[in-house]
Amino acid sequence: MKKVSFAEFGGPDVLHLMDAEEPHAGPGLIRVAVRAAGVNPVDWRVREGQILGAHPVELPAGVGIDAAGVVDEVGEGVSGVEVGDHVFGEGAGTYAEFAVLSAWARMPEGLTFEEAAGYPSVMETALRVIREVGVRPGQTLLVSGASGGVGSAVLQIARARGITVIGTAGAANQDYLRSLGALASTYGDGWVERVRRLGRVDAALDLAGSGVIPELVELTGDPRKVISIADLGAPGLGVRFSGVAGSVPDALTEAAALISRGELHIPVEKSYPLAEAAAAHIDSRAGHTRGRRVLIV
Repeated sequence: MKKVSFAEFGGPDVLHLMDAEEPHAGPGLIRVAVRAAGVNPVDWRVREGQILGAHPVELPAGVGIDAAGVVDEVGEGVSGVEVGDHVFGEGAGTYAEFAVLSAWARMPEGLTFEEAAGYPSVMETALRVIREVGVRPGQTLLVSGASGGVGSAVLQIARARGITVIGTAGAANQDYLRSLGALASTYGDGWVERVRRLGRVDAALDLAGSGVIPELVELTGDPRKVISIADLGAPGLGVRFSGVAGSVPDALTEAAALISRGELHIPVEKSYPLAEAAAAHIDSRAGHTRGRRVLIV
């Protein structure tokens, strides 16, 4: 099978599409013929060798944790899923023609593989950080870097829970944020005052790692009310860095339910062939994404 792999840490040029042995589903796992794989910031962070305790790496290593595809092997002890089912979920080395998943759910009716691949870790992360930051119905949550996949999910989940959301993003994404129910503001000089004019901030999320943590603490008045998933220097500023996953199966179940009810939609901004994984990483690292980026297998 074809698989994207890297043998050393470094820039996107260390990624190579190569022939590899097919993985197989062990006990409690399933294997899918991958149709699409989600591109996440954690993918290029791991490739660069950033310290992420939740994602230990042994080189050479595959890339990717999210996938949507067709089940073609069911491991011992697995029930409720059969060969031929269309699923989306999380595993390891998903930038490949076949991947083993450790968490999965059936794809909601009407969702394409391309769309489904963008949800698994995004939903887990969104649900986790909303829970960890402790924001409640009737309060206001500020989301820095709100137009990407996690931000798109956070805005929709928070609004459904009765939480007012202020989202910051580039000028080109202001209407997109408003379409998801957020009060929108741009980055750049004077952004803190622009946010203040939109209302009180009870809690804040740093999803982009753009160096705004001191301002988020200033706006909330308490570093304990700020969570970052993108700035590894957050603990030095008294802010929690959230990098350890919660329950992926629960997140997939909730994602499927929200999608089926028409209450959640994360657009795919761009799709790439598997051979262009390096280009997908370059674009993902540059930021300013509206929704998700995925690889088509």
